[in-house]
Amino acid sequence: MNKTIVLNSRPIGMPKISDFKFKDETVPVLSDGEILLKAVYVSVDPYLRGRMNDVKSYIPPFELHKPITSGIIAEVVNSKNHDFSKGDFVLGMLAWKEQQVSNGEGLLKVDPEKAPLSAYLGILGMTGITAYLGLTEIGKPNKGETLVVSGAAGAVGSIVGQIGKIMGLHVVGIAGTDEKVEMLKTDFGFDEAINYNTTENMVKALEATCPNGIDVYFDNVGGPISEAVLYNINKYARLINCGAISVYNETSLPKSVSVHTFLIRKSALMQGFIVFDYEEKYPEAMTQLGTWLKEGKLKYTETIRHGFDTIPQAFIDLFDGKNKGKMVIKL
Repeated sequence: MNKTIVLNSRPIGMPKISDFKFKDETVPVLSDGEILLKAVYVSVDPYLRGRMNDVKSYIPPFELHKPITSGIIAEVVNSKNHDFSKGDFVLGMLAWKEQQVSNGEGLLKVDPEKAPLSAYLGILGMTGITAYLGLTEIGKPNKGETLVVSGAAGAVGSIVGQIGKIMGLHVVGIAGTDEKVEMLKTDFGFDEAINYNTTENMVKALEATCPNGIDVYFDNVGGPISEAVLYNINKYARLINCGAISVYNETSLPKSVSVHTFLIRKSALMQGFIVFDYEEKYPEAMTQLGTWLKEGKLKYTETIRHGFDTIPQAFIDLFDGKNKGKMVIKL
């Protein structure tokens, strides 16, 4: 039998295991032009939470009682498609299934000889591309400026900070544990890092670690942390709104500081960022990331869970910060 995970109910607040359901299917039979895929690595990402709500957004919501999809590395175990051979590895947006059939559309072949397969879900995949394009296209950093990154120990944030250092910026990361703070400085080369859980006054902490003010803010969390950043932005600052994990599970609209006065006073730019809007620049991003990785200028860390049955809990654990870097499940 072939296991699949469907959305059993739409989460209210924090997702629960009961919002997911495991089902058994028969292994699909191939037709001409199709390939049979076996999942090897499954990516879980915070943005999937938004797709579990039945609301209009930049990407359609998941359907109830239908399989959830995310980035997956899969192995071709059988092929009736001349573009793919048995033993090929591919990357694509695929269903949470142990095995599935595809016609090959939207799949990208990946080479395990050039990089570990899981890296194509992280630093060489959508995670790295998001970090690179968000920072360069909206942040437009200049050497000597100050970059602050929230969710800095996460998959995207840890890469953003390293790219900032490559570009000659003073980089400050915000994370949730002392262990993560130390990792940012020791492993990833951040100049400073702040543990928001043990910091009583984030405004003053940012003032101390950013003595020249904040020029670029890469926002992965939203909420009070991002409000504290506003008090320290410089004139012409650029604020990149990539994620808001702190409010994804809120059941009512959170009250927050109005950004208008800060943006007007500092002639600052705040822009939402969806990586899919920059699809034409993916090749440029992947090439540059691959070069930096090969040169040893970029490092990455992963939290790897094991087994198909662990996928829902791994996703839920993202919202408690139980991951360092990219969260992936190895099957």
